[in-house]
Amino acid sequence: MVNTNAPDNVAAAPAEATVTDSGLAYLVLTEGNGASPSASDTVRVHYTGWTTDGAKFDSSVDRGQPAEFPLNRVIAGWTEGVSLMKEGETTRFWIPQALAYQGRPGAPKGMLVFDVQLIAVL
Repeated sequence: MVNTNAPDNVAAAPAEATVTDSGLAYLVLTEGNGASPSASDTVRVHYTGWTTDGAKFDSSVDRGQPAEFPLNRVIAGWTEGVSLMKEGETTRFWIPQALAYQGRPGAPKGMLVFDVQLIAVL
């Protein structure tokens, strides 16, 4: 299950995290063995998001209901990151602002950290 308390490494990705060319950093917390989604797929996930100061700003876990959405309709960091996952996997992502909300009013600012559990590719 996805962690709802701020991770110890929420302020910055640890040295063992993988960093993509875009600047997205990730660390697999629980291996999965199912299908990987493409950017055009709809996925069912549980997730929790924090800012780098440890403030939780969103959580499907807290709501008790997984989220479903097309991967091409979310922030770029999610589209890229969740596409790297396999069903059953839980991964922590450090998403730079340029791949997140890009400073949009009313949205969380700066780098965002998400724990994402990929439940299913729909």
